[in-house]
Amino acid sequence: MFAIVAISGKQYLVSQGQRLSVDALAVEAGKTVRFDAVLLVAGGARIQVGQPQVAGVTVEAKVLRQYRGDKVTVLKYKPKVRYRKKFGHRQSLTELEVTNIHRGQ
Repeated sequence: MFAIVAISGKQYLVSQGQRLSVDALAVEAGKTVRFDAVLLVAGGARIQVGQPQVAGVTVEAKVLRQYRGDKVTVLKYKPKVRYRKKFGHRQSLTELEVTNIHRGQ
């Protein structure tokens, strides 16, 4: 069984036992998070598509850790005017493990 879930404004295709990294959530490591914004659920020959969300379906995930991603370097340059800027950015991320997909009946 798999589902498409909206987390922090982005959509993820998830299945039970899968690990994924999402933008930072304000939840401590070891806690369980429940997502109600499920856009599609499919299992076997049965597919439910939400308009925009599937009613009664939730996805539970366990927060494994909070961490920072790899550094992304940004360079700005304008020729002939001696303009050079260098920036670095590290995104804060949360690693989740999907524990269960509850399909409401």
